[in-house]
Amino acid sequence: MSIPAYARTNFQTLLRAAGDGNLALMECLDAATGNPRYVICAVGRDDGDCLFTPFGHLADGNPYDAYLPPDPGDPEGFVRPEPGDAP
Repeated sequence: MSIPAYARTNFQTLLRAAGDGNLALMECLDAATGNPRYVICAVGRDDGDCLFTPFGHLADGNPYDAYLPPDPGDPEGFVRPEPGDAP
């Protein structure tokens, strides 16, 4: 499974911003639900103004419950929960 170029580019930008001390955590509202989200942003500057570029939000609750990792035995697949496991 290959990570797309845009995701690699955004990740490199995020790493650069972190290395330069230019990250912020902002409370925002989810555009679809209106729920609060805590968004990781890169901070840029333009003529004294701060510009915030959102990269993603922190997972609510337990992040291990929110994502399915790649399957080490199948390079094209993901680990799937066992039937009956809670999502």
